[in-house]
Amino acid sequence: TDMLSIALTKGRILQDTLPLLAAVGIEPLTPIADSRKLMVATTRPDVQWLILRGADVPTYVQHGAADMGICGKDQLLELSDAELYEPLDLHIARCRLMTAGLKDVPLPTGRIRVATKFVRSATRYFAEQGQQADIIPLHGALELAPLMGLADLIVDIVDSGATLAANGLVAHHTLADISSRLIVNKVSMKRQYQRIGPLIEQLEQLVQHKRKAS
Repeated sequence: TDMLSIALTKGRILQDTLPLLAAVGIEPLTPIADSRKLMVATTRPDVQWLILRGADVPTYVQHGAADMGICGKDQLLELSDAELYEPLDLHIARCRLMTAGLKDVPLPTGRIRVATKFVRSATRYFAEQGQQADIIPLHGALELAPLMGLADLIVDIVDSGATLAANGLVAHHTLADISSRLIVNKVSMKRQYQRIGPLIEQLEQLVQHKRKAS
């Protein structure tokens, strides 16, 4: 195809991504703030955006449905042997993947229950800690799990910690520092390098400039 498809993560990451892409000359042809369109034309006629859930961005890129993508490192940690490149840390949408539990409530001795949507990361972390843990997959409202006795801990993304505090939870240990990454399909990198290579270089220079200025 003559069209370069870039998969973007909706929500906070998208809001942080738009200024970066605008700075390298790629903007939506029509406002997308309140749009329900999932495929978006841009000011570059050879580039289109796909607006996706974060967990789906690596899948689209890995299978070649998108040539490039921008998603959180937390999503990439959940992959196994992904057929994609991760050439650039964009240093946006920074947060942490952490364990959290009820305030002033000690953990039970022995085996614990952990609710999370980051199953692979949580499994790896507790194995490394030598802690026996039953991992309970959940896809939303994780803070409710300790309150209702479903789990002793959760593993989730923590930004300000306000949501945890509002539900009587406190963050404990950091599994990983998270930021958004640029990812590229391996086949697309070879076939469309004349377009992808310069775009990576432009974004890298922009990120370096912003970091030096901050």
